[in-house]
Amino acid sequence: MLPINDHLSLRESELTYRRSRSSGPGGQNVNKVETRVTVLFDVNASPSLTAEDKTLVHSRLPTRIDKQGILRVVSQKHRTQAANREAARERLAELLADAIERRPPRKRTRKPAASDRRRLEDKRRRSALKRLRQPPD
Repeated sequence: MLPINDHLSLRESELTYRRSRSSGPGGQNVNKVETRVTVLFDVNASPSLTAEDKTLVHSRLPTRIDKQGILRVVSQKHRTQAANREAARERLAELLADAIERRPPRKRTRKPAASDRRRLEDKRRRSALKRLRQPPD
């Protein structure tokens, strides 16, 4: 199980792992060992997510989800496949937790009158300064 937040965990069967050769650290090992790990998570087919959660994930992570609804997370910063696998899982959990977090709607507020007064006073001051630079008539 991959814990996302207090109320949600993903089953290991919902995650797909792919390995490939990494371009990161590893010396000569880079050319022969597949240390990069890609975690694939099918958002649309997930039984763990509610319909509302799926909508939130699609709207908040549009660049990470392809047309088929698969969320992709890649890690290649470590030298071992196991470390990259764990890093990718943690990143997936962070992304999903942030995406499904319920945020309160923003309350519109009025612009303070003091900010308008400051702006106009700054304009007057600047105008006066520029007027003083001009040659006298």
